[in-house]
Parts: sequence; structure tokens; C-alpha cells
Amino acid sequence: MFQTYDAPQASGCNSEGVRRLRTLMAAARVDAFLVPRADEHQGEYVPEYAERLAWLTGFTGSAGIAVVAKADAALFVDGRYVVQAPRQVDTKEFEILLVPGAKLEEWLGNKLKSGAVVGFDPKLHTETMAEELRKQLNPKGIKLKPLATNLLDKAWGKARPAAPRGAVVPHPLKYAGKSAETKITELQATLKKDEADAVILTLPDSIAWLFNIRGSDVAHNPVPLAFAIVPVTGKPELFIDAAKIGPDAKQHLSPLAKLSSPAELAKRLATLKTQGKRVRLDPNTAATWFFRKLAGGKAKIVRGADPCILPKACKNAAEIKGSRAAHKRDGAAVVRFLAWLDRETASGGVDEISASRRLEDMRAETQALKEISFDTISGSGPNGAIVHYRVTTATNRKLKSGELFLLDSGAQYVDGTTDITRTIAIGKPTREMQERFTLVLKGHIAIATALFPKGTRGIDLDPFARRALWEAGLDYDHGTGHGVGSYLSVHEGPQSISRRGMVALEPGMIISNEPGYYKEGAYGIRLENLVLVKEPERPAGGDRDVMSFETLTLVPFDRRLVAAALLSAGERDWLNAYHARVAEVIGPELSPQDRAWLTAATQPI
Repeated sequence: MFQTYDAPQASGCNSEGVRRLRTLMAAARVDAFLVPRADEHQGEYVPEYAERLAWLTGFTGSAGIAVVAKADAALFVDGRYVVQAPRQVDTKEFEILLVPGAKLEEWLGNKLKSGAVVGFDPKLHTETMAEELRKQLNPKGIKLKPLATNLLDKAWGKARPAAPRGAVVPHPLKYAGKSAETKITELQATLKKDEADAVILTLPDSIAWLFNIRGSDVAHNPVPLAFAIVPVTGKPELFIDAAKIGPDAKQHLSPLAKLSSPAELAKRLATLKTQGKRVRLDPNTAATWFFRKLAGGKAKIVRGADPCILPKACKNAAEIKGSRAAHKRDGAAVVRFLAWLDRETASGGVDEISASRRLEDMRAETQALKEISFDTISGSGPNGAIVHYRVTTATNRKLKSGELFLLDSGAQYVDGTTDITRTIAIGKPTREMQERFTLVLKGHIAIATALFPKGTRGIDLDPFARRALWEAGLDYDHGTGHGVGSYLSVHEGPQSISRRGMVALEPGMIISNEPGYYKEGAYGIRLENLVLVKEPERPAGGDRDVMSFETLTLVPFDRRLVAAALLSAGERDWLNAYHARVAEVIGPELSPQDRAWLTAATQPI
């Protein structure tokens, strides 16, 4: 079992932890201290020892930042957690504020006087974030001070878990599609073109991709925690705990890189600093600690994006082939689950946890499951309205007739990563449920069928998914799509379909298509498939090439929730064609009983 459902030992924030932190703040002479969700690698998902925000506040979401001052404290989260955060956090201790409307610098300016000092751990904040906050605080006379020791870690003390030591394994060439030697050579060519002497890599998924390795340091993400320095010529240096490197990994990595302890990293940065090297660093992903270590010497920092991010996002032929195979395998498991769910819910004995466990079991029965790609979001009724709901024994509820069940889940297979959301009617849905489901479906179809020229960004496509909802005075407070890795992180940049999606979509990118609608206290609706950006083609009679999406996910939508009268003829044709394809591809993978269910579930509308 890859997911646990234990309820937190104590609800709300860690009041004793807050008290200890304030005592340490006074000793360090800082008036406020920042506690981000990020770890030293700035990853969205962090290992247990880096769950500082959750330890202090009780909030377990994947994005947020807390600030603790002498007498006040606040937690800043985005719209995904508008319901979750107040349920998990003691609002008497922490004021909960929603970004982007609420701003950290404004809160600090209101709570602190001129001359105040805000302490932070420079290893846990990107250079961009630190620079921007410093710029906003300077006019207020407030100083942002990097601390050599993380005060929260001292407050946490011996109870803080140890750093993970998951084994590193080579990622086979048949799935990677390109050798690590070739990737390194291509990266070094990029450095030479940009006149950089070296690049520092801080993102674990970039390092895993570049060296064709995988790990298990972070739950549900097959990455090892490590740093790397890649010179323009010669061997890269990989800074990784030796305990993670077994014989197979050593045989794979030794020809590629010098293996060093993470403790050597600061010393190596000092060498680069004195040698006057031109070092590329990504200010949006690298901690400000790296910039501070290189500043003030002969080294010149060349600011630029992590050079692995874009080539990692544009999947090669082998990775695309693997993703299609993974989605076929995963689609069969999910369809088997949906057939089981329809048979079992009539008894009233299915709850959120049993449903989640059953789905994980069915994926495991493929004999190919390596991990789930994130904690399954299994939300019935009002729990489905919590965008990133995570069921525990304390929140678990039955799937009740007349309610909706939102199930967002995914799997990690060695040939691909999946992510799918389906909203299912338990018993007879209301007319409102059907209408709002169909508005979300219309937005999903609008993305799935979009044709767009080269250079189109995610921000350009995002309104396609929202138009039908907007026309009804409805919307949702999350992005429409995120990039997905190839047996890597289920959330992968640089692409997204969202109001912040400024990166142009390129062929080979895999991205989610997941519009939604959430009625607080009642139900949630989200419909998610993964799609692949196809090579440009010229439509008949056109004079410009356009790109489109191939839908990878192969699982039917719940026809009981479709208000057919709200669909246009084109939308109905797309839905019927998609269901016919699901039946054709997935049907042969099923037992006669489950195949009969799928045949009924994919009948034309």
C-alpha cells in the first residue's frame, strides 16, 4: 500500500512549536520568520523531514507559506485550499490569507515597524522570491535577513525525521529514449553556446532525467535528492549521499559523473567563486543560498532557466510510446475499478478509503505499478468540493446515494506517469449536478479539440475551458492543466494551461486537461485526461500549420451526469468518438463482466 490514511495526531497548529519558534526568534533578534512549504530543492513534493509547514501549522497542502511574528502569524495559500486550510489550521493562531489577493509583503508591512528584521532560511527560498520580497520590504524599512541556522528545525529538534536514503536505480534506455551521455553532451553544447562554464542543477527531476536515474526519496516521486554541477567540458559532479548508490547505480553513474558527498557542495562552490567561472543558475528554481555562495568573488552568475526543464518536457518517441502503453494499462485498471464501484455502491458499504484502496489494488494487479503518482483524492459529497482533499480515518465518509464522488488518482509505471480524474454519480444525480457537470465537460472538450498555432501559450488556451462556466456565472480557482513527467513528477514544468501559463506549448509535451467546478459543502466536479501536444499540421485549405492534442487517457465519463441537450453536435460527436475509442482499446483487456459494463458505459449519446 503506497498511501496511508492515518488521521493527524493532533488537529490544528502546533502551538508549542510556535512558542518555541518565537523564543528562538527572540534569541536570533528577528521580528518575524518565514516557513515555506519548499525544501532545499524547491520541489512541490517534499520528504517527511522537510514538512516544516505541516509540522508548524497543521496544513498539509502542496503549496503555501507561513510567517510567524512576535504576536501574530499568518498562513498564505492559493484558491485550491480555500476549504482545506481553515479545516486543518487553528485560525486563532494563524490568520489564513488567499493569494494572489493577499500579499506577504503587505502583511509584514502592516504588522512590523520600520527597522524590523525578517529571518529566513536561504536554502528554502528561491533567488527570485528573496529578491522580490527584499525589494518590497526595503521602502518600509524592513530588513530581510538570511540565517545560517533554520530556527524551525531547532524548534522541531530531535523529533524531526531523518533525511531519506532511497536507493538510486538506472532508468533503462528503452524507456528514456536517449542515453545520459547524449543528454550531457547536448547540455554542454548549450552551455558553450551561451558562453557559460558550468551549470548548477538543483531540481531532483532534472538530475534524474539528465543522468537516467530514478530514486525514492520523495513519496510518489521517483527521484533521488541530489545536486549536480555540469561543466562545459569534462565530467559532471553529482552530490549525493553514498548510501543511495548500490552496485548497479555505481556502475551506471561512474562513467558519467564524479560522485561526491553533499557536504562537499559548499567547498565546490567556493572553488568556482575563486576561479572566476561563468556559472549558470536558475533564479526561479535555485535557492538564494547558491547565489549568496557565489557572490562577491570572481565568479559571474549567468541567470537562465534550468537547461533540463524544456527538453525533459518535450518527450521523445520512446517516452511517448511508453506513455501510451502506460495509459492503456492504467485505463484498464481504472475501468475495472469503475465497474466494481457501480456494482458495490448499491449496498452502501463503500467509503472513500475503501474505494481508494480498491483502486490501488487494481493498479497493483497490473504487476507494473511502481508507485501511485500522488495521494489519491477520494472525495464524496462535500469532501469533493475540497480541491486537494486527502482522506483520513478522521474525515472518511460513505459514498451516499444522491451525491457525487470525485476521484483524482494516478500511477507511476516505469514507462509513464498517469493522472486522471472522474466524477461519478452515486445513485440518481440532481438536475443541477448534471448541468454543471456538462458545463465542465464542455470546457474539457474545448481543450481536447483545440487547434492552435506554434507559439500558443497555456494562458491563451485557458479561457477555452472556462467559457461555458463563465457564461453561467461559474468558475474554478485552479489551473486547467499542468505538465506531467515520464516516470517522474506528476506536476512538471515549464508548460501549463492556466492564467500563469506563459510558456509556449511544444510538440511532445504532456499536459493535463482538468477543468472543474466546486460547490462548497455540497459536491465537486473535475474531469481530467492527459493530452499530448502533436506535431503541427496544416488543415485543408489553410495557410498555416496548427498543433492539436492527442488524448492519452482512456476511461469513460459518467454518461448519467451528461445533460445531452447542453452539448453542441460537435461536442456530442467528440464524446461519442472518445467513448468508442475507449471501448475498442480497453475492452479486450477486461473480463466479460467488466467488458459488459464498459459497453454500456460507452454507448453513444
